[in-house]
Amino acid sequence: MNRNTYRVAGQGSKAGFTLIEVLLVVAILGILAAVVVGNFGQHGENARIRATRASISAISTQIDVFQLDTGRLPNSLDELINEPSGVSNWNGPYIRGGSAALQDAWGTPFNYTREGNSYRISSAGPSQQMGTDDDITSW
Repeated sequence: MNRNTYRVAGQGSKAGFTLIEVLLVVAILGILAAVVVGNFGQHGENARIRATRASISAISTQIDVFQLDTGRLPNSLDELINEPSGVSNWNGPYIRGGSAALQDAWGTPFNYTREGNSYRISSAGPSQQMGTDDDITSW
């Protein structure tokens, strides 16, 4: 018996993948990527809606602080950033980030309207057009 004779499994066969195996793996990865991107797209839109609601809430809080400090509601959201003339006790800026902080998650400026002693902050929402069903408002 010859002790130096060993048989190596697969010896003589060529190692590697066939073209069909590679194409099958690429197709599976493509399908998985399409599913993942589709899910992220929907989650991204929901995240923008939640971020816009949070921004509206934060701006509302700062409007209330502005009113406590000055005794009146601001005439525009710009007064939360830049001191208006003729107003005493302005302790701003009330919003950090400048005018970019007064935009929704789609980059559209918030709409601010005063109605007597109350106010309303609105976002055009995903459609970026006011007056549609996807508008986001403070009340």
